[in-house]
Amino acid sequence: MIGKRMEEALNEQINEELFSGYLYLSMAAYFHSQGLEGMARWMELQAKEELGHAMRIFRHLVERGGRVSLKALKEPQAEWESPLAAFQAAYQHERHITAKIHELVELAQGEKDHAAFQMLQWFVAEQVEEEDQTKRAVELLERAGPDGRGLLIVDARLGARSE
Repeated sequence: MIGKRMEEALNEQINEELFSGYLYLSMAAYFHSQGLEGMARWMELQAKEELGHAMRIFRHLVERGGRVSLKALKEPQAEWESPLAAFQAAYQHERHITAKIHELVELAQGEKDHAAFQMLQWFVAEQVEEEDQTKRAVELLERAGPDGRGLLIVDARLGARSE
C-alpha cells in the first residue's frame, strides 16, 4: 500500500506529465502553422512519450493500491516568437520536470518508500535524456540562425527522429 503523501505527489506528477504532452502538442500545432513539419513531428513524438510517462506513474499507483486522481490541465502557450524560442521553452520545461522528479525522489527517500524510489530511478535517467535532446535541438537552431536554409536543414534533421 502506498502512503497518502506519495500518492498525492504522484498524482501531481501525472498532471505534470499530461501537461507536458499538452504543451508539446501545442508546440506541434505551432510548428505545423509555420510549415515546419519535421519539428512538428518531433513535438508530436515528444507528446506521445509524455503520455507514456503519465501512464507509467498511473500504473504504479494502481499496482500499489493507490487512487489515481486526475486534475484539470492548464491551457498551454500557443505561440512563440520563433522555432528557437519554442525549443528554448521546451528545454526550460524539461528542466522544470527534472526538478519535480528530484523532489519526488527526495520524498520517496524520506517516506522510506522503496517501491516508489525504484520506479522513480527510471525517470531520473529519462530526464537526463529529455534535457539532452531538447538542449541539442536548441543548439542546432542557434547555429542555424534565422536564415531560412539553416532552419529547413534543422527541420529535416529533427523530423528524422524515430519513435
